[in-house]
Amino acid sequence: MTSPIIDLTSVSKFYGQVMGLNDVTVSFPKGMVGLLGPNGAGKSTMMKIITGQIRPSKGRVMILGMDPWDNPSLNMKVGYCPEQDAFFKNMTGDQFVRFNARLNGYSRSRAESLALDAIKKVNMERDMGRPITQYSKGMRQRIKLAQSIVTDPDLLILDEPLAGTDPIGRMRIIDLLFELQKEGRHIIISSHVLHEVERMTENIILIDRGKLVAQGSIHGIRDSLDRYPLTVRVKAKRSRDLARLLTLNRNVSSFTFSGPEEVLIRTSDPNKFFDELQDLLVDQRISVQGIDSPDDDLSAIFEYLVE
Repeated sequence: MTSPIIDLTSVSKFYGQVMGLNDVTVSFPKGMVGLLGPNGAGKSTMMKIITGQIRPSKGRVMILGMDPWDNPSLNMKVGYCPEQDAFFKNMTGDQFVRFNARLNGYSRSRAESLALDAIKKVNMERDMGRPITQYSKGMRQRIKLAQSIVTDPDLLILDEPLAGTDPIGRMRIIDLLFELQKEGRHIIISSHVLHEVERMTENIILIDRGKLVAQGSIHGIRDSLDRYPLTVRVKAKRSRDLARLLTLNRNVSSFTFSGPEEVLIRTSDPNKFFDELQDLLVDQRISVQGIDSPDDDLSAIFEYLVE
């Protein structure tokens, strides 16, 4: 069995009377994993524990086989892109990235070379000499990402890295993350924007109010929700004829029309429904343009799980 990149066992974090994490036991597999949850769910607390910035109140944390707390040897292996900005006043983008390389022990000349490579990867070389105070939100996000990869880490911890970026900048960051993953990096990316993570990885960990809600693949988690009805979208020219015939199906709880040639069907038993739907379409010679399920997206899954 492949050992996890990150392993949390019964981890809790208290801020006085407020609980940031509540008895969380979870393992992050290799590759790219999405850490998902609404604002205030505990994502940033978990990431700060993983990166050794804060110590858990209870429990055990292992990162790449090591305890991250008070462990400088992990600094070279883990890159961190925080959600909040924390820049020195009047520092330029290239100075900021070089500074972080120097903090990790690189010589001045080596730090300059590594910083330039990292800045090029995030497409910021044209603006790297400008003060960060003049950067847009998206530019600040990209320069933070550059400092997180400047040491060529094995593991990247990215806290809301797409926040504030424009569509082009967002696609560039996503493309870069795919490239880093292909090179063998392991990436943990947190977000409360579910469709963004869905575009990058199927491996997800859901937390809410400091508790683990679910983990695994998107489809695997959805398949495990047997007690919830599934919505199926069928696109067909004879959608009203199809809906009329489905009123006789005991596995159909309801249906609505979402367009002139589109019907949304709620079923309590997806497996039986799909078998019967296939037979019905063949027997009645109903031509179908598409069948899918909007409940397979992360938004629907999360709403089901936190009810």
